[in-house]
Amino acid sequence: MNGADRLCDTLLVNDVDVCFANPGTSEMHFVAALDRKPQMRCVLGLFEGVVTGAADGYARMADKPAATLLHCGPGMANALANMHNARRAWTPMINVVGDHATYHLQHDAPLTSDIESLAKPMSHFVRRIASAEDVGPAIEEAYVASLTLPGVTTVILPADCAWNGVEPAELKPVKLPALKSVDATTIRDIAAGLRKHGTRAAIMLTGLALREAPMEMAARACAATGAKIFSQMSNGRVQRGAGRVAMPKIHYPVDKALDQLKDIDYLVLVGAQIPVGFFAYPGKPGRLVHEGCEIVTLARPGDDLPGTVAALTDELGATKTAPAFIAPPRREQPALPTGTLDADKVCSIVSTLLPENCIVCDESVSSGRMFYFDCYSAPQHDYIQLTGGAIGEGIPLAVGAAVACPDRKVIGMQADGSGMYTVQGLWTQARENLDVVTVIFANRTYAILHGEMRAVGVNDFGRNAKLMLNLDEPALDWVSMARGLGVEAARATTAEEFTKLFKGALGRKGPFLIEAVI
Repeated sequence: MNGADRLCDTLLVNDVDVCFANPGTSEMHFVAALDRKPQMRCVLGLFEGVVTGAADGYARMADKPAATLLHCGPGMANALANMHNARRAWTPMINVVGDHATYHLQHDAPLTSDIESLAKPMSHFVRRIASAEDVGPAIEEAYVASLTLPGVTTVILPADCAWNGVEPAELKPVKLPALKSVDATTIRDIAAGLRKHGTRAAIMLTGLALREAPMEMAARACAATGAKIFSQMSNGRVQRGAGRVAMPKIHYPVDKALDQLKDIDYLVLVGAQIPVGFFAYPGKPGRLVHEGCEIVTLARPGDDLPGTVAALTDELGATKTAPAFIAPPRREQPALPTGTLDADKVCSIVSTLLPENCIVCDESVSSGRMFYFDCYSAPQHDYIQLTGGAIGEGIPLAVGAAVACPDRKVIGMQADGSGMYTVQGLWTQARENLDVVTVIFANRTYAILHGEMRAVGVNDFGRNAKLMLNLDEPALDWVSMARGLGVEAARATTAEEFTKLFKGALGRKGPFLIEAVI
């Protein structure tokens, strides 16, 4: 037995049984160890950003971390953008980054780099393994950190620590510490604040507080006090649909968000951050609540968010109160749009035909901005989205979600420009035969950047600006790209064509891509 075997065994005994990988030479002993462990599902990504994005989507749906396997500092650097998104979603993840043998580092070989410095900004926990015997303790520590912080952890595995032998040992699962509870005084004070401010108060949730039961508890608290309810702008996972809380999230456009929160004098944060604009704009505030708004923190990430919401509702005497904001079921299916296709019609068709218990992975960016709000009364589903703003996560998120939940249909709502960052993920969908329908909003432009230019006062675009913001010279051909990566695909230019293709994709298993030309 060597260090790589110990690494795999430590992961497996703690129920980490999926590894998204893009290995290189330094990781060959780890690959060999994985080959000896059929219990570990190994999923290859052709780009490291696919690997970490898939691990993010997997953990959001499985409620446990996956491992990733990355090659040295440059390999991890390719993975950093989706590590950033995972960090913003508070996603548990265990990155294993191979490195040169400890005694080879002195030679400054071409792939030598400062992995710790690269990893630290996107990881809550970074640990370099010191020896083969140190492998087990390091992985245990990373596992605990990934679930208790919660978030992204990175372990650096020198090649000789993987190939050197270790003594056999009986491994046992690590016992996780209990989540931190919020003290009774804080709960009592915030309950009093909600009663005092009534309709000018709001509760803002994220993380595990956006599951069905804690959202319903929060909605009971709101019903008892008159307070409003929101999620923050970007969230890891929301359970949505008819019969669940119709949870509004904070709008991306600053003016809309300011209007959304203008009457809030008392804001209670449950794992959430103070709402701020995604960017600064000339003449507009950074914070989205008015200066006189009192902001209080009920719970922080890593606290027991569902338990805290339940305790607050109990303090208010509202555990039996009928919850507010419950989305009613649709009385009848809305009429499907017809005619020339546009983004709103795509969103309408998808929200109307959304299947029960599906998973929506949303990186539609500007084209699908209203899709979230269209789905309050759709059949019950899970919604996961781009969180940190680093585009290129949608296709990998769908990979991870489909691996975590093989019996559920995954719908990927994907902008074309951001989809090009990790288009390689379609190949992984094909290789693993994942049940994913990818909808490409093919406007052949970075439409969000057109809006951002106008937001800073630039309304007339010259040749250079158009060259940097448009994707039409030449136009992207998503059908050809998807087929070249092994995914069946078709193009729609009318609402009728899109409806037919989407219904057909829902009625079959395996990956399918629809290029919606809008």
